[in-house]
Amino acid sequence: MTKVHERFLKYVVVDTQSMHDSPNAPSTEKQKDLGRILVEEMKELNIKDVYMSDEGVVYGSIPANYENCNAPTIGFISHMDTSPDFNGTNAKPRIVEKYDGKDIVLNGEKNIVMKVSEFESLNEYIGHDLIVTDGTTLLGADDKAGIAEIMAMAEFFLNNPQVKHGNIKIAFTPDEEVGRGIENFDIERFGADFGYTVDGSFLGEISYETFNAADAKITINGTSIHPGASKNKMVNAILLAMELNDMLPKAETPAHTEKREGYFHITDFEGTVEKTYLKYIIRDHDTDKFNDRKHTFEKIVKYLNEKYGDNIFELELNDSYYNMGNQIRPAMHIVDNVKEVLRSMNIEPVEIAMRGGTDGAVLSYKGLPCPNIGAGYHNAHGKFEYVSIQNMESIVDILVNIVKSFAK
Repeated sequence: MTKVHERFLKYVVVDTQSMHDSPNAPSTEKQKDLGRILVEEMKELNIKDVYMSDEGVVYGSIPANYENCNAPTIGFISHMDTSPDFNGTNAKPRIVEKYDGKDIVLNGEKNIVMKVSEFESLNEYIGHDLIVTDGTTLLGADDKAGIAEIMAMAEFFLNNPQVKHGNIKIAFTPDEEVGRGIENFDIERFGADFGYTVDGSFLGEISYETFNAADAKITINGTSIHPGASKNKMVNAILLAMELNDMLPKAETPAHTEKREGYFHITDFEGTVEKTYLKYIIRDHDTDKFNDRKHTFEKIVKYLNEKYGDNIFELELNDSYYNMGNQIRPAMHIVDNVKEVLRSMNIEPVEIAMRGGTDGAVLSYKGLPCPNIGAGYHNAHGKFEYVSIQNMESIVDILVNIVKSFAK
């Protein structure tokens, strides 16, 4: 049986970064490189109905192994892409064996050090074997740890036919990091009664709430005139963009908020005197506050157009996903079951209102309730990302026990 961390190390060296604003599906063709590897591995394990769609979604099934099975069909989902916000090319993972609790030098040449004083979660992993980066790329544990854990769970059942299980569905998606992971997901083909995304952080995490999410794109139309003859003529779009940003609440950014506090987050700023573009993401767990945040942009743009002239500021608002708690609460038994499994393994479940989103949010609104389970990683989307091998092994056991718990 292939160890879960061996699978993981194979997956993370495949560059699968997605891309914002790409018109393609998947947004980057290289995501299919990992998809093809997974298709081959799934076929080798004798997983059934293995298929990768043109859009890069990988599907597979493990049929129930006992007669008169009345267990529900359970789906497990993780995403193949890594964040476009930090370099994911040429990843060089390494294992820190039996971590000693000290700062970890990721790259001596570049003086990149993961300090315990800055990343206190390291204190929980003394004695663990940690997989880290070399400081020049992200690791990709978000969410290749989830993929490796699902594959290891599948291998367990296929190698142990004496262990009863119902129908299991598996899917690996592209483009989760750019909010498009479920655009081309075939729920009917998937065929699950409910699912779990394995895309959370720490061991024991269970989340059935996410942010409500939207994107704001603002185009500012300036007027470029030679600086030597520009008095009362030039309209500098860059300065107007700075003015707009200054009108947003200063303390409502990701760097100032936590838990259930929402935020405005500028993600892109580029342009010239003639034309400048701003991009923001808007997040809030509370639906009314979420709508208020969108209205804030509308009011600011209206005010600035009245101040400087019509159509200088153009606003495009698009909702991305909604708080999946509204859809999962009527099916809370699938959350309660995970809690029971965790407690049976002496792991205390920790419910969190997720400060982000998963494919499960969109799936839940499409009719497939899909809470999120921790995949074991920390510090996602950057060079300080790491994962514990022991945690990954425990998460495989959690997934196995979830399936077993429904096959009674």
